[in-house]
Amino acid sequence: MTTAAFLSFLILILILISRLMIRIKIRSKITQTPLFALLFCAALLHGQTNESRSMILVVGAPGEPEYAEQFAACADLWQQAAARGGLRLRVIGRDPAPAQDDRAQLLTVLATEAAQPAGELWLVFIGHGTYDGRSAKFNLRGPDISADDLATALKPCHRTLAVLQCASASGPFLPALSGPDRVIITATRSGYEDNATRFGGFLARAIANPAADLDKDGQTSLLEAFLFASRQVAQSYKDEGRLLTEHALLDDNGDGLGTPPDWFSGLHAVKKAEGGKSVDGVRAGQMILIRSQAEQDLPPGARAQRDQLELKLSDLRSRKSEMKEDDYYRQLEPILVEISRLYEGK
Repeated sequence: MTTAAFLSFLILILILISRLMIRIKIRSKITQTPLFALLFCAALLHGQTNESRSMILVVGAPGEPEYAEQFAACADLWQQAAARGGLRLRVIGRDPAPAQDDRAQLLTVLATEAAQPAGELWLVFIGHGTYDGRSAKFNLRGPDISADDLATALKPCHRTLAVLQCASASGPFLPALSGPDRVIITATRSGYEDNATRFGGFLARAIANPAADLDKDGQTSLLEAFLFASRQVAQSYKDEGRLLTEHALLDDNGDGLGTPPDWFSGLHAVKKAEGGKSVDGVRAGQMILIRSQAEQDLPPGARAQRDQLELKLSDLRSRKSEMKEDDYYRQLEPILVEISRLYEGK
């Protein structure tokens, strides 16, 4: 029996007990027992339960003690954020004596998670990468994993997916993994940016940081964390008088091209993607690791409907300059009204 089914069963028992007590007008001592308290808490928790979400945190081979400390600090931050967000967490690369090599562990966990029918899957890579002109790889303890290997492992996955590839030479992972309902972030724009990256550290600190909440809605979206971290990377190089050797990219429209942070004004991309594709950023703006109470209160079905309406709204806004003003506002009004109704009916 699943957790949701078990909670539903407990709630049913509560309802039956309550109705029976009302009918026979008996104030039973059962209401004073720990069991009743447990059932009552289960009912409350069920009302706040969101869809199942998972995170796979992959910590790569550090190579040097300096990087081992940095990677461990980043991993700690992601683990804390995942716990606060209520995600089911699997960690690869931190066990000092694993039963199998990290690549085999990762592929096994990916197969299990990819088979799940729904719920967000967050995949975070902390470490170094390499590129030989043909294949980009993430460095693990033991055999490495390539962008093509990861694409193959994720091919059966139909869940909402966020892949945060924070390693050097990570750019080629973006076109390999891009697809519908996927947010792909890489620390570099190509495989040839192979110096150790700073982006991963800043992103780990941004994902749960209220200062990164650019629209001040009480939660930090993946888009906000990406923009905040990217700007801190650029500032760190500037402060040291060094040439910027890493350029992060975000792709969430499935075109495999990616958008750099300087294409955004606030939270909106101000440049159009090639080939008339919708701009990147909308889907990433809807992915929130640690949700506010208002977001948690929105039922999963309503949230999914809201997200689709926001995508539709973004597409309409991108075509505003090509439309007659009356036509634009005639199409805009029902979208805004429907979004408002979703929040009123939560």
